[in-house]
Amino acid sequence: MYKLLIVEDDDALREQLEIGLASSGFELCFAATGLEAIPAFEKHKPDLILLDLMLPGKNGIEICTEIRKTSGVPIIMLTARTDDSDMIRGLEAGADDYVTKPYKIEILVSRIKARLRPIKDVQQTIIKIGPVELDTLSHEVRKGDKKIALTPLEFKLLVTLASHPNEVFSREMLLEQVWEYTYKADTRLVNVHVQRLRSKIEDDQEDPKLVLTVRGWGYKAGPE
Repeated sequence: MYKLLIVEDDDALREQLEIGLASSGFELCFAATGLEAIPAFEKHKPDLILLDLMLPGKNGIEICTEIRKTSGVPIIMLTARTDDSDMIRGLEAGADDYVTKPYKIEILVSRIKARLRPIKDVQQTIIKIGPVELDTLSHEVRKGDKKIALTPLEFKLLVTLASHPNEVFSREMLLEQVWEYTYKADTRLVNVHVQRLRSKIEDDQEDPKLVLTVRGWGYKAGPE
């Protein structure tokens, strides 16, 4: 049974989430304010966090940034439809996905399951992209002697690209294969995560050599 930490200050929404997610088989723990979020995370060690963006005491972006210093646990942001720029900031801070309020519990459950699902088997155990080496069994990523810490979603994105060098993936294809979206969705998710990935594996993320942009199409794995 997967354990979810729900950080939400709205009592009615928290109750709605509790009913819907408990009936889907998840174990749940809660934090009602931003200040309670980090202690709850450290105490319960959840498999995934549902994190409201606007919280009293400490906002979701601050919490996400703090958690990402030590953990790659999947994080799904819960945002209002008017929080567009804050949603991007949340993704840049390390969130894997976001769901806008009001949301259908069925959609939220599908997003949660997608983030918890293990990466499908790939034929290669060791995948190399320039100086970067990925081990698909241990999920380790190294660049020379340096170990690179990627979130599970960042690792999945890199494996998807690096398994097919020089093959161009549209943003829609990456949303389908990495995020497992089956419908049209926000391609900014891909853009932000590519930038996050580049910040970790490239020598110069402003002049990438490993994850390349193909203008008008999408992205491909180098090296250039």
